[in-house]
Amino acid sequence: MKRHQTLQDLSREHHSALKLALGARRAATSGDPGKIAAAIASCTEIFTAELEPHFMLEESSLLPAMAQAGEAALVARTLREHRELRALVGRLPEADATTLLDFADRLSAHVRFEERELFEVAQRRLAPQT
Repeated sequence: MKRHQTLQDLSREHHSALKLALGARRAATSGDPGKIAAAIASCTEIFTAELEPHFMLEESSLLPAMAQAGEAALVARTLREHRELRALVGRLPEADATTLLDFADRLSAHVRFEERELFEVAQRRLAPQT
C-alpha cells in the first residue's frame, strides 16, 4: 500500500517489527529452549534499539497531530498498545514461551492496526492527496 512520504519510514520499520514477531512466534512454538532463549534476547535487544525509538517518534509527532485532528480514540488505542508492549518486553528476560508468544501476537496485531487503521486515517486527515 502506498504511503504518504511522511509515513514511509514508520511504515518500513513496521516490516522489521513483523519479521521480529514472526521469528518470536516460531521460536515460542518450537519447544526448543535454546531457540526460545535466543528469541527472547533478540526481542529485548531489537525492541530497545529499534521499536522503542519508533514508538517515541510516533508519540512525539504523529499521535499529537492525530489528537489535534480529533482522532482521540485511535491515539488512545495506540498509546495503550505501546504501554502493553513495553510492559511485556520488560518481562521477557524472565519469560517463558507463553510470554514470548504473547509478545509476538501483540506486536503483530499492533503493527497491523497501525498500518490498516491509524496510518490510513493519518493519510486522510493529515496529508490529504491533492
